[in-house]
Amino acid sequence: MTLNILFMSITVKRRMRPVQEYHHDEMVTRHFEEHKLKQETMRMY
Repeated sequence: MTLNILFMSITVKRRMRPVQEYHHDEMVTRHFEEHKLKQETMRMY
């Protein structure tokens, strides 16, 4: 029971992130996907 409460409290604290961090993660993911797409198109040639 104690472990479950500890896990829940860690999960709740971890989810509270600033808006800038969300935007940064979104931007990094977008750049990663674009780079991946470029690599795939280069392999086709």
